[in-house]
Amino acid sequence: MTKRFVSIGEAMIEMSGGEGGMYRLGYAGDTLNTAWYARALLPEGWDVDYVTALGDDMYSGEMRAFIGKAGIGTERIQTIANRRPGLYMIHQEKGDRHFTYWRGQSAAKLLADDVEALEAAVVGADTVYFSGISMAILAPRARGKLMHTIVKARDAGATVVFDTNLRPALWTSPRIMASTLTAAAAIADIVLPTHTDEAPLFGDASPEATAERYLKLGAQEVVAKDGSKPAFVATADGVRQYVPAPKADKVVDATGAGDSFNGGYLSGRARGLSPVEAAERAHRVAGVVIGHKGALVDPALVQDA
Repeated sequence: MTKRFVSIGEAMIEMSGGEGGMYRLGYAGDTLNTAWYARALLPEGWDVDYVTALGDDMYSGEMRAFIGKAGIGTERIQTIANRRPGLYMIHQEKGDRHFTYWRGQSAAKLLADDVEALEAAVVGADTVYFSGISMAILAPRARGKLMHTIVKARDAGATVVFDTNLRPALWTSPRIMASTLTAAAAIADIVLPTHTDEAPLFGDASPEATAERYLKLGAQEVVAKDGSKPAFVATADGVRQYVPAPKADKVVDATGAGDSFNGGYLSGRARGLSPVEAAERAHRVAGVVIGHKGALVDPALVQDA
């Protein structure tokens, strides 16, 4: 029987490069990136679907075609008239990446307004994946609708996975961000936070503290990522282990590293690997991705990781 991995969130137009005023147009977004790597790495017998909302413009059509060409299901992507995808630009400054966003007319901000369509999109899902950005872009009432839909999927047997993916600029206050992310994590079976993002908001002294906080909320597995440092794996049945990343051959672009880690981890678990083994594989996948430009690399490059 075919299984389904359903990823819910926002895909955006990406303009990257900027050398000499020339930019490359692409498509990316945290939940799309993870769906991309899940599609590349999940074992045979899994379908991957992306759930978002797009507009009725040319770029929405091209994005839908791009997602479908990757083997990711687009049938549950809503079309909202007079809307379009969000856009962001990446530029380099002093050796670091900087992002500028335009989201005012983003169709994805309305992805939870049609509850019937949203519920239909997750029916029969074996894994439902969403993120802090999935929550942040929505109006407060819509966040509740999304969580209610995900709880119904979990009650029907789906494994719920949440990456907190903190983006303070998307929230009206740190208090609302903290309370919303905590509520979303409380409905998840697997939580995949990044310790360095969590520490300023929640006061976590270490990756262990980040992981333990989410276990106390009810998660069965937590992998606290920490950039190039070891990830901390913790489970409700007692696993506690740091998993170091192999030294990267080269670092070209860290965009999408955490999202590819998530895809590597979840595909490893689907293949029957233990949480520690899956985290080791996830590090290898991310190590390949950071050696190339852009968030989405050729799937063939990561399949042997």
